[in-house]
Amino acid sequence: MELLDSHAHLERADYPDLDAVVARAAAAGVRRIVAIGLWRAPGDFGDALALAAARPETFSATIGIHPHECARVPEADWVRAEALAHDPRVVGVGETGLDFHYDLSPRQVQEAAFRRSLRIARAAGKPVVIHLREADEAAGRVLREEGLGEAGGVVHCFTGDAAAARTWLSLGLHVSVAGIATFRTAEAIREAVRLVPRDRLLVETDSPFLAPVPLRGQRNEPANVALVAAKVAEVWGLPVEEVAALTTANARRLFRLP
Repeated sequence: MELLDSHAHLERADYPDLDAVVARAAAAGVRRIVAIGLWRAPGDFGDALALAAARPETFSATIGIHPHECARVPEADWVRAEALAHDPRVVGVGETGLDFHYDLSPRQVQEAAFRRSLRIARAAGKPVVIHLREADEAAGRVLREEGLGEAGGVVHCFTGDAAAARTWLSLGLHVSVAGIATFRTAEAIREAVRLVPRDRLLVETDSPFLAPVPLRGQRNEPANVALVAAKVAEVWGLPVEEVAALTTANARRLFRLP
């Protein structure tokens, strides 16, 4: 069984045992991991690019500016993000988007950053990785006004319902589900998964966050994407091996992975 974790945050500070984490992922069938590279401080986009350089057989990277942080980002780092988006190690732009739950950056700044990130993705010919929380209406408006590039994109860690899934699918986006889909209270997410076309769904861990059942509360890691795939298999009524093959093919196609 071949799996692909389409979204993981694997900073060395959180994973001092990264070699063991990668070994467990390989043992679970995870052949590739998309490491999310996010702005952390002036001049610092985290460890994703270094991982993709050191272990190209395992890691690909994205580069992005999260809505939580976008109000703090100096112009020089926006310029650097634009340049890095063209790096061959970088397979996507993001995560970017809108988070109206925490509002850690003012909403108008989030929207401007989201628009700029969409333009960076279009210019680089890379898919966009979108974070959304309590901002579906605003995000839909921005996406309709800006347009989605030919490379497309994905709403990562989808937490919406069937209506939300239909909206993002109608805009040309993929949908990615994480460990939340295994939670007892997540029937709305599972109902949305039932209607997502087989060629538009991805699976992810969002490590180190959101460990799936029965590991809730623990540090998450890429090996656990197998549990997410198993839940999708249950929802779709398919063998898990088939779900693994479908979601892996979808992620490889979206991110143009080897």
